[in-house]
Amino acid sequence: MPPDDSPTSTFDPLRPRLLRIAYRMLGSAAEAEDVVQDAYLRWHQTDRAAVRDAGAVLVRTVTRLCLDILKSARVRREQYMGTWLPEPIVEPMEGDDLTLTLMMALERLSPLERAAFLLHDVFGMDFDEVARAIDRDPAACRQLASRARGHVREARPRFPVTEDQGRELASAFFTATRSGDLGALQALLAQDVVLYSDGGGKAKAALNPIYGLEKNLRFVTGILQRTGPNSSRIVYEGKIDGLPGFVTVEADGVWQSTALAIEEGRIVTIYITRNPDKLRALLKSLHEDTPS
Repeated sequence: MPPDDSPTSTFDPLRPRLLRIAYRMLGSAAEAEDVVQDAYLRWHQTDRAAVRDAGAVLVRTVTRLCLDILKSARVRREQYMGTWLPEPIVEPMEGDDLTLTLMMALERLSPLERAAFLLHDVFGMDFDEVARAIDRDPAACRQLASRARGHVREARPRFPVTEDQGRELASAFFTATRSGDLGALQALLAQDVVLYSDGGGKAKAALNPIYGLEKNLRFVTGILQRTGPNSSRIVYEGKIDGLPGFVTVEADGVWQSTALAIEEGRIVTIYITRNPDKLRALLKSLHEDTPS
């Protein structure tokens, strides 16, 4: 047990909040862990006796580290092979209701807009605190958060489904796609459904989004022709980044997460992650072996 004035005793109670902030900023559980560890090392070197509010200092440190990463992240994501999706997580993020759909909306924001919105609207910091964290004045932070809020508002579901409805639709989607029942699948999908698939060049995936009902039905048909029906195994059913979904081992041995955005009883967006680098944290939380 470390003494009360040790860096660890101060830092550890704040670690979960710092991880939530870093993940929401970056969309990557691995990068969030790295940022928080960097903040911890910097905390060791801080004159802690002169710090009146450790939480504020550490949030500021984590936020600025994330902003530095986001400056280069846009270039890396432009060079990413295929569609880039945030890393899927199954553990609920306590205190916020950001789903994978809303995380994708945040990707369209500038780093400062994203930081101002998350710190104020999601993590409840006042604009004076936000201003100190991102080195802007409070009025500018209000404008940044307001612009971000508009993007996020557009992405929020107009008619959210209950948890039971989401679970039922996800189960029906799995059954229809694995059995080849295209009639059942068609009944589940909206006419303007979009499928995003992230393989990162390390697992087979659609390089571009697939738009519309007919193209998605053809996509599923093509997969079934290669693999045959009932060729995957579910290892988890439940929320993935706030959306109903499941984690499977597919016919080719690749682990895959599938999350579904639902509007008015129909699936409007399908998010599939197959990049093994992005599934390590998820599988660790499920106590499964990391894929090779």
